[in-house]
Amino acid sequence: MRILWTFLLLSFLSSFSVVFGGVGASLVSENPFTPKASVIRYWNKEIRNEIPKNHFLLSKVSPLTAVDSAGFSKLAAQNDLASRLPSFCSAARLFCFPDLSPSLEKHTGDVKFAVYTIRNFTNYGTDRLSGVDSFKNYSEDNNVVVDSFRRYSRDSAGHKEQFSNYASEANVVDQSFNTYAADATGGSGDFNNYNKEVNNPNLRFTSYADDSNGHGQTFTQYTENANAGNGQSFTSYGKNGNGVPNDFSSYGKGANVVGSGFSGYGESANGANDSFTSYGFDSNVPQNTFKSYGDGGNEAVNSFSSYRDQANVGDDSFQSYAKNSNGETVDFSNYGQSFNEGTDKFTGYGQGAVGQSIGFKIYGRNKTFKDYSKKGITFSRYNESSSETAQVKVSGSIVNKWVEPGKFFREMMLKRGTVMPMPDIKDKMPERSFLPRTIVSKLPFSSSKIDELKRIFRAGDNSTLETLMLDALKECERAPSPGETKRCVGSAEDMIDFATSVLGRNVEVRTTESVNGSKQNIKIGTVRGINGGKVTKSVSCHQSLYPYLLYYCHTVPKVRVYEADILDPNSREKINHGVAICHLDTSSWSSNHGAFLALGSGPGRIEVCHWIFENDMTWTIADS
Repeated sequence: MRILWTFLLLSFLSSFSVVFGGVGASLVSENPFTPKASVIRYWNKEIRNEIPKNHFLLSKVSPLTAVDSAGFSKLAAQNDLASRLPSFCSAARLFCFPDLSPSLEKHTGDVKFAVYTIRNFTNYGTDRLSGVDSFKNYSEDNNVVVDSFRRYSRDSAGHKEQFSNYASEANVVDQSFNTYAADATGGSGDFNNYNKEVNNPNLRFTSYADDSNGHGQTFTQYTENANAGNGQSFTSYGKNGNGVPNDFSSYGKGANVVGSGFSGYGESANGANDSFTSYGFDSNVPQNTFKSYGDGGNEAVNSFSSYRDQANVGDDSFQSYAKNSNGETVDFSNYGQSFNEGTDKFTGYGQGAVGQSIGFKIYGRNKTFKDYSKKGITFSRYNESSSETAQVKVSGSIVNKWVEPGKFFREMMLKRGTVMPMPDIKDKMPERSFLPRTIVSKLPFSSSKIDELKRIFRAGDNSTLETLMLDALKECERAPSPGETKRCVGSAEDMIDFATSVLGRNVEVRTTESVNGSKQNIKIGTVRGINGGKVTKSVSCHQSLYPYLLYYCHTVPKVRVYEADILDPNSREKINHGVAICHLDTSSWSSNHGAFLALGSGPGRIEVCHWIFENDMTWTIADS
């Protein structure tokens, strides 16, 4: 009865509105029980100045109605949010993965999938005789792409699959290829421009082409220019296959911190032929693991040409590669010629093999060989890369590939009339909102509670969502740097608490007005130093990718903060209003920090400035 009366009271009050002043130049009417009204009251209580409330921060507040907020808060207290997850995610504007309902449908003719998204292709192409399926522009420009290809093309003969521009330019991609083309005979799979320019790709190929006969795959420009993410997992790919050719060309080319794992790839296969050409070429910190690759294989041929060439750092691990194989041929040409040295580990490589031929030609430096077969191995011009060559590369355009022009600049650039490049400040993350404090305070927030979080948000084992949540939690749990105070916040109230605990109650929050001017030259107009341009401290808050809006906030001592009008350099018209922060003490920064690669010098020798990117923000003591 009490719950019923509460519901009726909230419903009755929803017809009334309470006026709160001081939000911009206008008045805002809010039901007093909505999360937004609660934040406004909290702001008035905790922040002691008459500066208009920031529209930007209030736009991040939960859009839940008073009734929904109360209902979901009750479910959170009962640990039962999972039972209403789809409606919760929709109403609260969260980032949740869609459920793919099981599919037992088959198709007997050729199919072209264009402008599709979020599908379960289970049993598609099973038992097919020849034919072609085309996935062209599938899921293109979608924000979250989740697809399942289970038993696709299994037991088929001469069936060809074409994936062209699949999930191109998407954000957060999760695809599962489980027993794809298993036991297939002939045919081929063609992945062209697959997941190109994707943010956070995560692809799983499990038992792909297992026990197949001559069913080859071509990966061309696969995850090219992709950003972050676990990358790709190839488990038991081509295991027990016969004469299965695979070609990885420009795989991960130009990607930023993308990893691939090859576990049991080609294990016990006969006559496998794999070619890795320009794999990880010109990429930033690629990480690849080859475990039991070609283990027990017969007469396999593997070629690594220009693998990780011109990359920045990077780490590869070859464990039990070609172990116990027969007549295996492996050729490493121009392998690991990165301009900043990476690390490669070869453990048990070729151990126990018979008749193997493994050649290293112009192989990079900083490699570890442990329990490595001493027979059938040739090293030609090993450690060819010299420090002089590396230095020439570092000083050239390769560094600029990974340090975008304008991302870092000197303080003297912030003056009227300066023409300078502006980096891409656009937010690449999915749109989300804060949760009300009444809900977020009831949710677990710890890597030790990941199983409970997976249950709440329906994240599968080893899924993209599980990885994203763990990454965010571990970053939040990381010990602060010397002199740093940090906190991760999932509600506007928590952010206000942290900012005022560091700076006091007379604070103001700022961000760059829009993304206008991104990736082009801009002209600096009127510049104003915050707090009179004096050295101050600030609290900077950066987004973390998590189901609800989560910010990593930390103190930034010894800075100067500026506001600047951003002009079109040709018309001289104002196109944006930017906020920039200049770090005056860089002595604790790494010597490999991108700022020093872009600007020269080193830690503690120069100040470094950057713009506040879209949806990030900085808090300072308010100007009097």
